[in-house]
Amino acid sequence: MKSLKALNTSTSESLTARLQLSFGLMGAIWLLGLVGHFTPLQEWPALVLYLVGSIGLVLWRGKSFGEWQPMYLAGGDLKTSLKWGGMAGGLLFALDLMNSVIYFKAGNPPMANMEFLLMNGSLLYGFPLLILAEELLWRGIMFSALIERGVNKHLTVILTTIFYVVNHFAVAPVSMYERALMGMMAMPIGLFGGYLVLKTRNVWGSVLVHMITMISMVLDLFVIPQLVR
Repeated sequence: MKSLKALNTSTSESLTARLQLSFGLMGAIWLLGLVGHFTPLQEWPALVLYLVGSIGLVLWRGKSFGEWQPMYLAGGDLKTSLKWGGMAGGLLFALDLMNSVIYFKAGNPPMANMEFLLMNGSLLYGFPLLILAEELLWRGIMFSALIERGVNKHLTVILTTIFYVVNHFAVAPVSMYERALMGMMAMPIGLFGGYLVLKTRNVWGSVLVHMITMISMVLDLFVIPQLVR
């Protein structure tokens, strides 16, 4: 009986810590992004905290407390997660390219700030790490903690998607117009990824969705505008 009580206490403490740390990190990122916006550093410090903090936090909790499975990095249905992640990613890839063709044919401007950051700022090479950081925070440690806490599953998907979308305004050192476009592109990723994680209890299919859609984003920036001219 004592062992069971101790186990329940340990599980409760682990859950509370993951909730507090994930929401605390989100708050710190947003605050740093807000302050940085009015300084010469812009949102770069917030972006660095987002990248390092998200990956570092999850690796620390996993290595130090063995929370790989509770955070959906291990266990669950990996095969189904990757299968549906590939299909969902392919669907979003096709839809994104079609939307981009329509967008540019209508005479809308390209995302010049993002193009500059990706090429001149070499941010393109950091995309895989950024995607990993986003998935580990929103659909890993935070998502799993909310589900374990007993928050409604649909509300969990919606909340983490909203947080993920809003976060683009806090960490992207580009124009507000481009942040809004990025947020619009992020919404279906959050919803598809969220329900995929909910179904499989594994985050890697959502990572795959995100990776595939980021490839389409690169095509949106550098290939599609040249084709529709």
